[in-house]
Amino acid sequence: MALPPSMLQTICFLYAALLLLSSSSADPIRQQYVVYMGSSSSSANGGEFAPESAYLQMLSSVTESDDGGEMGLVRRYQHAFRGFSAMLTEDQASALSGQEGVISVFPDPILKLHTTRSWDFLESMSGLSNLMSSSNSSSSSSSTSGHHISGVPSPRRDVIIGVIDTGIWPESPSFNDEGIGEIPSRWKGICMEGSDFRKSNCNRKLIGARYYGTERTYNDNKTHSSKPKGSPRDTVGHGTHTASIAAGSPVANASYYGLARGTAKGGAPSARIAVYKACSEDGCSGSTLLKAIDDAIADGVDFISISIGMSSTFQADFLEDPIAIGAFHAQEKGVTVVCSAGNEGPQLNTVVNSAPWIFTAAASNIDRDFQSTLVLGDGRTFKGSTINFSNLRRSRTYPLVFGAGAASNFTPISESSNCYPGSLDRNKVAGKIVVCVASDFSISRRIRKMVVEDARGRGMILVNPEDTGVPFDSGTFPFIEVGGRYGTSILKYMNKTKNPKGTILAAVDVPGYRPAPSVAYFSSRGPGPLTENILKPDVMAPGVSILAAFPPKNVTGTVPAGEKPSWYALKSGTSMACPHVTGAAAFVKSVHPKWSPSMIKSALMTTATVFNNLGKPVMNNSRQSASPHEAGAGEINPIKALNPGLVFHTTTLDYLRFLCYYGLSNKDIKSLSPRTNFTCPSNSTNNDRLMSNLNYPSISIAVLSRRRIGRAATATTNVGHVNSTYIAMVHAPSGLRVEVLPRKLVFTERVGRLTFRVVFNGTKAPRGYNYGSLTWRDGRRHLVRLVFAVNVE
Repeated sequence: MALPPSMLQTICFLYAALLLLSSSSADPIRQQYVVYMGSSSSSANGGEFAPESAYLQMLSSVTESDDGGEMGLVRRYQHAFRGFSAMLTEDQASALSGQEGVISVFPDPILKLHTTRSWDFLESMSGLSNLMSSSNSSSSSSSTSGHHISGVPSPRRDVIIGVIDTGIWPESPSFNDEGIGEIPSRWKGICMEGSDFRKSNCNRKLIGARYYGTERTYNDNKTHSSKPKGSPRDTVGHGTHTASIAAGSPVANASYYGLARGTAKGGAPSARIAVYKACSEDGCSGSTLLKAIDDAIADGVDFISISIGMSSTFQADFLEDPIAIGAFHAQEKGVTVVCSAGNEGPQLNTVVNSAPWIFTAAASNIDRDFQSTLVLGDGRTFKGSTINFSNLRRSRTYPLVFGAGAASNFTPISESSNCYPGSLDRNKVAGKIVVCVASDFSISRRIRKMVVEDARGRGMILVNPEDTGVPFDSGTFPFIEVGGRYGTSILKYMNKTKNPKGTILAAVDVPGYRPAPSVAYFSSRGPGPLTENILKPDVMAPGVSILAAFPPKNVTGTVPAGEKPSWYALKSGTSMACPHVTGAAAFVKSVHPKWSPSMIKSALMTTATVFNNLGKPVMNNSRQSASPHEAGAGEINPIKALNPGLVFHTTTLDYLRFLCYYGLSNKDIKSLSPRTNFTCPSNSTNNDRLMSNLNYPSISIAVLSRRRIGRAATATTNVGHVNSTYIAMVHAPSGLRVEVLPRKLVFTERVGRLTFRVVFNGTKAPRGYNYGSLTWRDGRRHLVRLVFAVNVE
């Protein structure tokens, strides 16, 4: 029997009301938040660190009484800084943010991984390659910090590098401890065991290993740890690769299935490694990263290498960024934190990890490439960038088909020509080499390759108008990438030939590649989104096709026939540039053990090279001269950084003043640092102009009015000859007037630190960013170079 319309309407109304009532009475959504409370040694925060009960009391003040066991701490931070993470509602997090001693409360973010010959290349670019040759083999070099080189001081300190990443593969030859002395007595860390990791996996090289599960403390004041599955072992490969770049032991005859053969080694092969597995292939929890940084500082590391970062689109403020928070307290304790700049280039304003107390690394190429050869049916050949282990031969060719001509039903040509997922007809592709174009950059090369492979294609030619200069590793699948000019010739051949054919040969090394270094296509660019008054990135280091240790994985389509899984792999990213900088910084620290993190950073920045192996200025991917927003101060030069002449020492006090200018309150700053007597200078809040006065080894002025003069005050410390005189030389673009006051710095036995000002006048300068440099010369061997970026409006 049908219900009357009025009754049906009433039932619908009651049902809707019931749904509304049930949804309104549902529990609010909880998510993990980080509660940051500043320095562990700040008396403003109640002493060394707070007990669990204090944090639980804070939580109970913002939660309902019937929450019971739902309320709990997930993590506590207690070594270098104070705070905790907990599951909270948005309202509870808001209530906590207003409590005494709380600096910031923010949702736990998920950060992403910024996914050899490189050290030889850096040595050759130093101008001291003849010095190096005495300790080099014919094909590759031994480490600058692992062996004494004539004219270079011997290491005086045992350096410990903490790597926060996806773990480590301890059996790799890169982590053997042959010839390495006893573990330093100052080391306080541990070697955690797991399901496939034993304490015996640690040694005198790999001295520590931690991994993280969820540790929750409930309001019964008892800690309940949920033991994580797994161990410090790296199943992703990212952590193993980065750790070996920074401090891997020398391994002769290493290669990636024959490619890039030579001696694989780290920048500081005598340094110790401690790993902190805080990440998986899916990314890294911010709260876990903070815990790893806190542990690393307490364990006694000298450096923390972090090839991880937030998305530039959703970049958090300095006090809501886990890496920026942890790095601030690390530098307070004398620990240098090196981070990757990100892989979102070539777009501007994409650099991450841009806090001034972080050492930020951009990526460059080296003087080696990997190329395959495409042989067409008419005998013509084309070279293209790739890493492949194709089993195709010149003696046999295969039909060529353009993606647009192999479209599946109802697929637009624009999609099939780009080889979108689902766009190709298997019947039209099977057994053929498919030509795809890269006019839509939202589809990665890996996805396109999988599309062709899934359609049973025999190989793939990718026509990319953008010359990225970054070879793609297609494994055993025949793949080649060519530029627009070659692509046009290939398509013309296909249009004019009745049965176009071709074959793709296996990749080979191309040594002596020029120009190098160049800024990598993917490397994130400045200016920094948070403030343009700090020039970022800081430096550039190798990050394209870097050979380093990797877990031996037997994945279908990656291992050539007859080969065993490789212990080494070629990877690209600022993730690879970051440990290069870490290794170089560790090398400097080993010779100058008393230098602070900012002094080491300064030495590497002011001695960086800005010329390539053609003797011309370093270029970007567009073959234009690279700006400091792309290359920072230039390519690191570890040998020259040992004797920089002058350094720019940035203290915690300088960083606190910077945060005043950035807009933090006196109250927050007193919680941030143990300097409880610190007070922000008058009229300093939100003062962009004063930010440029940070004692930093580069200068950036975000806004210079044509009617005003911009000034940057800087102090420099002499670490070279006691009695030295330095003269300033300025290289500036036409129209920008730059004056240095004074132009001469005279250092004596009694005068080791002097201050100077740089005055910029943009009255006649072109609008936009003007780039240049100031170089202090002592007439001997020292060239102390500061790059600057001045935005004229």
